[in-house]
Amino acid sequence: QMQLVESGGGLVQPGGSLTLSCAASGIIFRLYDINWYRQAPGKQRELVAGIASGGRTQYTEPVKGRFTISRDDDKNMAFLQMNNLKLEDTGVYYCNADRFADRSRWGQGTQVTVST
Repeated sequence: QMQLVESGGGLVQPGGSLTLSCAASGIIFRLYDINWYRQAPGKQRELVAGIASGGRTQYTEPVKGRFTISRDDDKNMAFLQMNNLKLEDTGVYYCNADRFADRSRWGQGTQVTVST
């Protein structure tokens, strides 16, 4: 069964950095596209960054130049390096694996709080 577990969130001041990790099991990891989403309180979940099985990356405009998505297929892991964090980056961050009609369920996510 497919399982993705997020970790690495925490409390950070504006301008700080965090690295989120996504550990996957139950899939042939290298075949799946990996996406990071976030959800702020009272708002819809939004796509933040994605990395395809071939390595192609995409980012939502507000995080371009600050966030970097990566993957290590040998370790069945994906990462989201977040630099120069802003107040509006606060939210619960989730990773999701996708391949054709096969898509992972939402996990519990990891909380990122940017605050003075």
